[in-house]
Amino acid sequence: MKLFSANVEDLRSLYVTELQKALDMEQKITKALPDLIQACSDPDLSAAFRNHLEQTRGHVDKVERLLRGHTGEASTETCKVINGLTTAASDTIKDVTDPSIRDIALIGAAQQVEHHEIAVYGTLRRWAELLNLQDTAVLKSIETDEVKADELLTNISRRVNLQAAA
Repeated sequence: MKLFSANVEDLRSLYVTELQKALDMEQKITKALPDLIQACSDPDLSAAFRNHLEQTRGHVDKVERLLRGHTGEASTETCKVINGLTTAASDTIKDVTDPSIRDIALIGAAQQVEHHEIAVYGTLRRWAELLNLQDTAVLKSIETDEVKADELLTNISRRVNLQAAA
C-alpha cells in the first residue's frame, strides 16, 4: 500500500504534504455537507451541519493561509480517506429511506469524518510543535472545533437514537 504520493524527505515535507491533504479534506467536506443538510430530517442535526459547514469554510481559509506561508501557494494532495468517508455518506443518503434511520446513519457518517479530522489535526499540531512552527495555535483551534462538533453530534444522537428506537 502506497502511503504517500509526494516526495517526502523529512518531517517538514511530510508536514506540508499532510497539510495539503488536510486542505483537500476540508474542501471535500465543504462540498459534501450541503447534501447532508438536505437529507436530514431532524432540525437540530440540520442546524449542526449548517454550523459546521460555516466552520469548515473557515478551516479551508486557515489551512490555505498555513500552506501559503510554507509553500507560497495553497495546493492540495488527494485525501483518500475523506474520499471513502464522503462516498459512504452519499451512499447512506441514497440507501436509507426512513428519515429517522437516515438521521442516525448520517450522524454516524459525520462522526467518522470528525474522528478522522481530529486525528489529522492532532497529528499536524504535534508535528508543528516538533518543528517549532507558529502553526500550532491555528491547528489546535481547528482540532478543538472538530472535537466540539463530534460532541454535539454525540448529544444529538442520544435523542435521535431514542426516538428511532421508540
